[in-house]
Amino acid sequence: MAADEPDWRPTVSASDRFGNIQNIKSALEGANPGVAVTAQSEAFALENQAFRDSASRKQYEDACRLVRNVAPPLAESADSGEDHPSEVGIAIGPYENCMPVAEGVTSEVFRCKDRALKVIVETRNIEPHNPQREAKILALLKRPCIPLLETFRDHEQRFVLVFPYMPLTLADVLEQEPLPANRLRSIFTDVFTALRDIHAQGILHRDIKPAAILLQNPEGPALLSDFGTAWHPNMSIISEPADNKILDIGTGPYRAPECLFGDKSYGTGVDIWATEDGNQLGLILSIFKTLGTPTKETWPEAATYKTPPFEMYRTIEGKAWEDILPAIDPGIRDLVASMVRFDSRRMTAEEALLHNFMTGQTG
Repeated sequence: MAADEPDWRPTVSASDRFGNIQNIKSALEGANPGVAVTAQSEAFALENQAFRDSASRKQYEDACRLVRNVAPPLAESADSGEDHPSEVGIAIGPYENCMPVAEGVTSEVFRCKDRALKVIVETRNIEPHNPQREAKILALLKRPCIPLLETFRDHEQRFVLVFPYMPLTLADVLEQEPLPANRLRSIFTDVFTALRDIHAQGILHRDIKPAAILLQNPEGPALLSDFGTAWHPNMSIISEPADNKILDIGTGPYRAPECLFGDKSYGTGVDIWATEDGNQLGLILSIFKTLGTPTKETWPEAATYKTPPFEMYRTIEGKAWEDILPAIDPGIRDLVASMVRFDSRRMTAEEALLHNFMTGQTG
């Protein structure tokens, strides 16, 4: 057995790892036709295991090569045969051999070569989801927002939105390894630029999360996607007036505190906030345990909310950010601290782009 190489992992670039993942994925798909979704996640798992367990760069590359050469059968294709039509892609409009890759509350997403097709399967009582509004909003946007290539209705009269296919999300990349400062800066420059541009038009995304940030490869560029619940000051005005917006927005762990306390006049700050905890009460307590119980001085606009947070909870002192994020670049810590705070003091996307970390003056 080869002796362990000290610190060999930093010599493997993100592009190297992505290349190995894609090669493993291709081998798995070749051995298991029709299971692209499983192949993608399995490729990530196999490469990650090789990266974690190998004692040297050579051992890591050999492990990846072995997996490619002896691609294991996947669970979904264990009983492959003509009795399993799910292994054959379907036709959606002019697109042939479309394979399922994801599904959501109102839609199913398919891949056809370098295209992703979002097929709307639920159309009743779906607000704040509105696929027609999503398409109209996307038509107004530019990169680094995901480009909408076309829309059409299939033979079942289902509305279909077509995008470039992006194999990775930021959530996928973050599962692999901590990102170095330069890659974080690059990815979040794209994200904040997208937010700055949509906010300048009065548009709220309302579902910012790592899974909504798409990448062609781990190096970027990043594209902001998933505008299904976006709010537009003109297009949304009938169903959601500016002062009476829907509160049940976003993915639970990433909901801003103003939404949790009934502020239906919330603004662009909901797209800047991001935190993670359990259910709604747990999320509120987690926020307070981190930032401290809000007061009329630290969160003055909360006095007008339907459910003001004052005097509802025992007083909790906020933690210092040095204690919350001890082992992190000070520039990144300061940026996060400026974003994760009560509404009136929260940084905007424009301000985030000008932050010292984002401009390269720290980190």
